[in-house]
Amino acid sequence: MSPWKELIQAKNLSLLGLRETLEGGQSFSWNATSAFSWIGSFESKVVELKFSQKIIFWRTSLIHQAEESQVLDYLWLDQSYEDAIDNLPWRSDLVLAQCIKSLPGLTILNQPLEEMLFYFLLSSAKSIPQIKEAGYLVCKNYGVSLGKDLWGFPGWKKLADIEEEELRKLKLGYRAKYVHQVAQELRNDSEFLSRVLNADYENAHSLLTSLPGVGPKIADCTLLFGGKKPQAFPIDTWISKTLDTHYKLSSLNLAQKVLFARAHFGKFCGLAQQFLFSAERLGLIENRE
Repeated sequence: MSPWKELIQAKNLSLLGLRETLEGGQSFSWNATSAFSWIGSFESKVVELKFSQKIIFWRTSLIHQAEESQVLDYLWLDQSYEDAIDNLPWRSDLVLAQCIKSLPGLTILNQPLEEMLFYFLLSSAKSIPQIKEAGYLVCKNYGVSLGKDLWGFPGWKKLADIEEEELRKLKLGYRAKYVHQVAQELRNDSEFLSRVLNADYENAHSLLTSLPGVGPKIADCTLLFGGKKPQAFPIDTWISKTLDTHYKLSSLNLAQKVLFARAHFGKFCGLAQQFLFSAERLGLIENRE
């Protein structure tokens, strides 16, 4: 590995915010190496991060090397993140304000679309550790070794050559069918994911939900964490609980809750979603009733 170097120093960073960014369910490629450091990979680049005194330090593999600009872009640590936070309605929304204050520096990672589609296909009825384990087994068996017990995502072209029965052996369960079917469709239409990336949110969402096993929530997770679509607002049990309890939306159906979220939180509602999700999951939201 290269020597440790300072990546960024900012008053609004926190250990908890960085930990939640890396471990809180939007990426499944990071492992903690201590209470304040992690090793992970993206686009087959290996990076270690550590947090100390409001500074993020980094180093990279000498073989599977990342550039500093790529790490900053991946972590979304530039002025556009500050602008997105400023755009959120935390001045009038005390619940959101509390979440942002509790998790300084929580960001949305800029991850590859093809990997996010794969991991969130695995996410149905699975916990974060279970998704990580199944993804790890697939990457270990069919991806490229990156060292440090890390493995690159094999890609959908490679996955298309793997039979469903083989995927079931890697703890995918019924999700093996969907991974296999999606891989076949993507092999037959090599430009599909490019069209998703280049489409606006509505059309990108429609394209993804046309794939086997991809419902509205999986599509929204894929677009938020891998498609650069901050308008996506995935609703799981944690977010539904938050909206029902703190925004009094229990009488609304799922589609109505999404419409509320996009209208209330604005064009960066996906970032608001991540603050709400993490704060609710960690028990950081005070009940103001």
